[in-house]
Order: sequence, then C-alpha cells, then structure tokens
Amino acid sequence: MAAESTASETPTTLLHLSAVTAGYGAGLILKGVDLAVTRGEIVCLIGPNGAGKSTVLKTVSGLLRNAGGTVLFNGEDIGRLTSRERLARGIVHVPQDRSLFPTMTVWENVIMGGFILSNHALVKQRAEEVAEIFPIVAKRRSAAAGSLSGGEQKQVELARSLMLDPALILLDEPSIGLDPKSRTSVFASIANLARDGRTVLLVEQNARSGLAVAHMAAVLEAGRVALTGTGQSLLDDPEVARLYLGASAQGPSAALATR
Repeated sequence: MAAESTASETPTTLLHLSAVTAGYGAGLILKGVDLAVTRGEIVCLIGPNGAGKSTVLKTVSGLLRNAGGTVLFNGEDIGRLTSRERLARGIVHVPQDRSLFPTMTVWENVIMGGFILSNHALVKQRAEEVAEIFPIVAKRRSAAAGSLSGGEQKQVELARSLMLDPALILLDEPSIGLDPKSRTSVFASIANLARDGRTVLLVEQNARSGLAVAHMAAVLEAGRVALTGTGQSLLDDPEVARLYLGASAQGPSAALATR
C-alpha cells in the first residue's frame, strides 16, 4: 500500500480524527493529527517519545479535550463529550500504567469493568464470557490481582476492557515492562480481539511487535502524522526500520517528514 499523509472517512470508518490539536495548558502536543480507524482493524501508532502518541488516546477517550479539529466516532462529533459519555458509547481506554486494584481479586477487578452497567445479571454474564476469552480470569479468579505476574495482570486488564462490549479499545503501551514470553502472549491476545471483530487503536514503543499485529499503522512525529500504511508496509520500510525497529532507533527524521 502506498504511504499516505491524510486520513479520509469511509462508511466503514469507526474513528476519524481531522486536524486535531490538543495539549496541556498553553502548549500543544498534537498539532493537526489526521487519522482514520476502520471497524474491525488494529491500528498501531509508533514514533519517538514525546511525539504525542499517548495524547492521541487521551484525546479520543476524553481524558483530554481537543483544542481544535474534530474527533468523529460512529459519525458523531464527540469533542464535547465527557470521558464517561464516551465510555458509554463504547470507547474503552486501557492506560499504560498498571491499573488493577492490587488487593482486590482478579474477579473483582474484572467486575469493576462493568461499573456503569445497572443490570447486575448482565455484568455477571459478561464476566463469565470474558473468562472464556481470557482463561487467566477463571484460573486465578480468587487471587489478589497484585500477586499476578506483569503479563498476567495485562491479560486481566484486557479482559476487564471487554466488560462494556466496547466498539473501540484504546491500548497504551501494553507490552511495557513485560518479558519476551509475556509480550508475545499479550500481542497474541490483541490479535485475537480483532479476529473477534473488535477495533483497536494501539500505541506501542516496541514498534516491531505492534506493527506485526496491525492492519494499519501511522508514524507520529512532533504532533503530526508523518506516514501511514499497512503494518507490514511500515515493517518493510527501510527508513522506519532504521529509526524505530532496531536497537539504535533514535527518533524523528526529516526523510519521513518530506515523504
């Protein structure tokens, strides 16, 4: 697929960011982001630290309001909605830091994922369904979440994210701090989410692993999308490989900015 620098909306587009700006205080981190996410696909954002990758996720989930541009979800401009309202519409954000309650059991943590649901029978049903998808939930059901390994905790976080039957899952650095075996397991679970029809917007510093599971991907540099393409096309791109896929990856490149 040929690289593109703009995103366009189609009937299958679930999320569409157009000229989005956002930041903290007077400083803008996102400086005109254009990005489209198609239903049922995994889209991976890669780029140097400080490029704005996590800020994109926060802007979509409502933890941060966009200062300019539009954020369309299911064709609706959600820029003025609260994070809870976006959650109710099916946008679930799994943050970078471990977010389980360590002294609560695995089962209790999963149940917490359905906290906005008033139907307790539905919450229990969803939890049982999630336990079938993520066996660690059933296996360690009564264990304190803090007693699990890093990889196991991430699996439980992914399980909890399904409690609201989300239309879009935002994953921020799911492999951070994990050993290679756990990282492989987590990315296999992410790939399975898409095979089950889920849509995932993924931020991943381990670019090779992220691109390997992604249908589409984008390189974010200095608050703008510098390059888009399929996950495989970016894996095969020599400039992307030099900057982000090797041990010597350093950061932004004028070469990408001019393509």
